[in-house]
Amino acid sequence: MIVQSLIKKRIEKLQSRLFQYFISESPYTYEQFVVNLTDEIKKFSEASFCAIYLLDEWKGRFQIHSKDGVVKESLRSHFSLDDLYTQTTSQSGVQQIIDAKAVGSSLRVTSLHSGQTIFGYLVLKGVSAVQMEEELLLAISSEVTKWIKKVEGFYTSMEEEKKYELLYKVTSHFHSSIDTDGVLKEIIDTLRKTYPDFQYFLLLSNDYTKDNDLPVRELTYDMDLESSASTQAYITGEVQIEDHLVEKCSILYAPLKGKQGIYGVLKVVTPGYLYFPKKDVEFFIFIANTAGKALENAQLYQQSRKLNSDLQLINSTSQKLNSNMRLTEKISYMAYKIQQSFHADEVGFVTYEELLSHHVLEGSTEYFASSESSTLVHYVKESVSHQDSPLFISDLEGKPIEHVPQYRSLMAVPMKDHEHISGLAIVLHKEPYYFTFESFKLLQSLVAHSTLAFANSILREELEKAVITDYLTKLHSRVHLDHCVEQHVKHDEKGSLILFDIDNFKNINDTYGHQVGDEVICQVADIIKSVIGDQGLSARWGGEELAVYLPMLPSEKAHDLTEMIREKIAISTSPGVTVSCGIAPWKAEWLRPNRKQIVQQADQALYKAKSSGRNRIVTAHPIKERS
Repeated sequence: MIVQSLIKKRIEKLQSRLFQYFISESPYTYEQFVVNLTDEIKKFSEASFCAIYLLDEWKGRFQIHSKDGVVKESLRSHFSLDDLYTQTTSQSGVQQIIDAKAVGSSLRVTSLHSGQTIFGYLVLKGVSAVQMEEELLLAISSEVTKWIKKVEGFYTSMEEEKKYELLYKVTSHFHSSIDTDGVLKEIIDTLRKTYPDFQYFLLLSNDYTKDNDLPVRELTYDMDLESSASTQAYITGEVQIEDHLVEKCSILYAPLKGKQGIYGVLKVVTPGYLYFPKKDVEFFIFIANTAGKALENAQLYQQSRKLNSDLQLINSTSQKLNSNMRLTEKISYMAYKIQQSFHADEVGFVTYEELLSHHVLEGSTEYFASSESSTLVHYVKESVSHQDSPLFISDLEGKPIEHVPQYRSLMAVPMKDHEHISGLAIVLHKEPYYFTFESFKLLQSLVAHSTLAFANSILREELEKAVITDYLTKLHSRVHLDHCVEQHVKHDEKGSLILFDIDNFKNINDTYGHQVGDEVICQVADIIKSVIGDQGLSARWGGEELAVYLPMLPSEKAHDLTEMIREKIAISTSPGVTVSCGIAPWKAEWLRPNRKQIVQQADQALYKAKSSGRNRIVTAHPIKERS
């Protein structure tokens, strides 16, 4: 009891001294405090020297701390955990490890525990068992343990406070900004301030940043390199640590995680072989997750902007296409918008016709108007029909096309009308791998919205054409011809109206039947169209009568064309027929007539031609006064 009382008093003195030392001395680092602590223990125990070995978790070894230079010469500066495990953890075993110069039995060694874990050793020299009872030595080691843990906690909390102040700054920036470069720069700065001796790299799966000052590298994901630590971190989402023998360093790979995926890997390179303590690994994970969320936010923001832009494009395009535009105008507008949005070189819209033929819609770009495009369009049509889906080709080189085009990237989307493929939209670029899959999806949406507008325009124009076209001969209707003549008379300086009547047509019907009679009318109509071409307007006047209006042609030229038609009909029809012709020329310098006057003149001339023997031409006298 007396011994224990004495030990207690001595320990109380030690406690008092250490407390006074802790509160009165100027601030130290944790290592400096431990060094000065050895000096206090040396004085208290009246030992010749004192040292404390503490476990360095980063290096995986026990490192000596002492104020006496002679101690560092007498004892090993450090020993590893492996050294410890190969020996015993007893006093004699540890003494054998650290005793560099055979100091021998004068060393007193006792372990420093935190629970069941040994985190260090207290070493005294020059204190025998007679001078210091084992119980006192254990009490001293217990007190040293308490103070080391207390001070370690104090300094750790200070370091953690600084660390999380920096983290707060990063997360504040992250939550208040979509500036990816700014957040990533803040993260790298935080790491460099917290662990200044390490190197840091951001291995990114996509080009998320344009800041060349950031240590960004492309994440190489190769199936042949699946065993590499960076690839494993990216695939599994778990931290990976490896030692590099050539570079003599340790590397930690922490995945940059967001809520929806992994966007890269944080690479931490140490200046030598090191162990990464658990709390520091957790810090790197937190930093990496913050970077991952920043990248995810930026990506989501860009995606939302892109989606908004795409929706605006689709909406504005749909509104424009649903306005009162002609089909050619709609095709030209769509080709322009697609070129503008996708930076395409060529845009073509084709519709399917009978068998294998196709028709390039007017308004497509120049390439599709050339014969060179035919083989490509045929290949695309066959491919789309075979796979029954849109076509996305990154590189056309090597594809089975008869004439390899100068274009390498291709997107083709079928234009469907009530689930029936009625045509194709084809987009080309000269560079391979030019279009993205996002562009491909947007093109599909645009084509889906435009197809109905195209179909409506085609139906509208077909209806308009049907209204002004004779169903049998495919010539214009009389109503349309009347309207055109009226407009020409108002604005032109001259012109001629010609009426044709098939001679003895009733005999054709009576002899061969009405079906052959219809065929004869069509033959005559085809001859008129072939001779007139684009010089005038041809129409079915009624029954077996046909008409032609020739704007701005001299009466002599009108007569010559009429004669060519008359002669060609006589020799080219089967069964053979002839026509009688009446021409009504006019000139504004004589008198600007109205439509009725011209028709009346032509009708009278035709009557004279028929009554004077048929198969001839009669030209009416010029109109020089109003009737």
